[in-house]
Amino acid sequence: MQGLTPSCIDWAALPAIAGDHSCSSQEMLDTVLTKDWILAVADVAAQLKVDLARVPVVPPPGTPLPKEENLPEIRDLRRRVQSSELRAERMNALRTSDTRLQRADPGYATRAGANNAHFLLPRPTLNISTVDYGKMTAEAGAELNAIGVYASIHLSALQKATRLASEQLTPQERRRLTRAMLADEAFALHFLEDVFASGHVAGTWGDASQRKGTHDFYNENGLEVVNWMGSNGSIVLMGDAHMRPEDAQLAAKSVRTSLEQVLDVASGKVALRHTPLAPAAPDALDVCKSTTLPRREEGLRAAADTVPLNETVLIPTPMPGLGAGLGSLPRFRSELGPFIGLAGTIDARAVNGGFAPTQTSHGAIAGLDLSFIAGFGLEGVIGESGDGLVFASIGLRADSASSNKISDSLSSSEGGSITAAIPARTGLSTRLRMPYYLVPGDLLLLSPMVFFDRDAYTAMAVTASNGGLIPWQLGWATSIGRFQFVLGRELGITFYGVTSNDQLIAPPSTPGGGLSFVQFKSISYDLPIAEYRPYRSFAGNQSSTVLFQLFANADVPRAGSTVFPPGSPAVDLKTVWSLGLRMVFDWRLYR
Repeated sequence: MQGLTPSCIDWAALPAIAGDHSCSSQEMLDTVLTKDWILAVADVAAQLKVDLARVPVVPPPGTPLPKEENLPEIRDLRRRVQSSELRAERMNALRTSDTRLQRADPGYATRAGANNAHFLLPRPTLNISTVDYGKMTAEAGAELNAIGVYASIHLSALQKATRLASEQLTPQERRRLTRAMLADEAFALHFLEDVFASGHVAGTWGDASQRKGTHDFYNENGLEVVNWMGSNGSIVLMGDAHMRPEDAQLAAKSVRTSLEQVLDVASGKVALRHTPLAPAAPDALDVCKSTTLPRREEGLRAAADTVPLNETVLIPTPMPGLGAGLGSLPRFRSELGPFIGLAGTIDARAVNGGFAPTQTSHGAIAGLDLSFIAGFGLEGVIGESGDGLVFASIGLRADSASSNKISDSLSSSEGGSITAAIPARTGLSTRLRMPYYLVPGDLLLLSPMVFFDRDAYTAMAVTASNGGLIPWQLGWATSIGRFQFVLGRELGITFYGVTSNDQLIAPPSTPGGGLSFVQFKSISYDLPIAEYRPYRSFAGNQSSTVLFQLFANADVPRAGSTVFPPGSPAVDLKTVWSLGLRMVFDWRLYR
């Protein structure tokens, strides 16, 4: 195992760099040889392995409970609590790792986002054979997929191996060809390893939201699979950061078989048809830009003698699920893509006085809001710790009268709403939420970059949705819910007195003066500071969420005029500041 703070990259680390941190075998080798940032990536990966080793995927048996507590309900509750705690630890380890990887490799989140190279193609029928499935996934024009990419790059390594076994090469030529062969095999092995992750086995059909949601669900919850031999019973696989040692051991057997094939051909132990046209450079197939497998040049296409080798590697791998239709695996969604929805809010806030300059006694106001929302979900572009949610909303808001009065001499029960420092009001509410890179609103201001430097803007947007350049806005998972600091990501504005002016009674500004009746409008600005999300559910194309927000508010009066007594001077109204807590129920329908 390559340890922390490595000074070089060993060959065993190359499959991890392939695909996720490079798009081709050629780019992978160039990155390892010339890019310093790859050492930081290796350090992050090594630390993540250490962190995940401390967190069991499945809760351990635990201490036996006393007889009086050993009830099914108690055992189930204990298991659920324990699972939640372990899941939170794992999510937080991934959060830290993903943030560090994105810093080290700015292309990490967006690489290979346009295709399904890391996933198995679903089986078209129940009775397809191993050979037919292998041909279907590896033929020219096939949609990019894990088996197809593995077979293509593994073939490139085998063809280079035939040259090493058959040709008289100078030491320099042999070193160059050997390095290219091993680079190809390392790159191919990344996709062979993907085949043993449950989320990758579930198939790739569906839109981007379904693919990501299905991937995440089965990786975390496991999937019962059988391999292509079919007679050895079934096993349960986990995936990616949730893989157990037994899952890794299954993958290791096929990886060893594949590598042995290349070494045996190169040493002459296994004879394959000599391929003199095999280049001495690593394969250039770009799995980030390509969407289908290209047709190999004449003289570099697979020969019949490579089929048994591929079959030997493929037979122990899991059979993928069926495509859309009868018998297909249930699909899950992540919160990706456009949505519409409704948000209902109830809140309470403490105010520092009233609008009149002499009103300084503190009070409280309760409010209700019902809004229509529309936006685009990019929550957890890398993982659950991120927040790429973008939405705008419009709705109606109703506030109660404040508990403090126009005068300290009045009790809270005297006069009702008419004597409140801030009267009961209704208003038109709007809200905008958007992640930011460094300062609030910067992605909106820099949006013209899309037209002349799309890649740079995309990298900024991904960084923003995963906590920003200074990642203090990443979510923190716990066993009781998710916490997040969100200051600057969201702004709510309420326009009070839209259809008619509101009215309040202003106390006299000088001793002995009389009360004044004032008409006014106001605009209220609220900024959420922190969020706590105890509940979120996503099924099909709908999501529901309950969250609590701590927010600050500034209610700015405008258009104030004194209507009674006639001819009285205008009252200079002041801004009311408040701090509040709101509970939001959010329902969304994704397209």
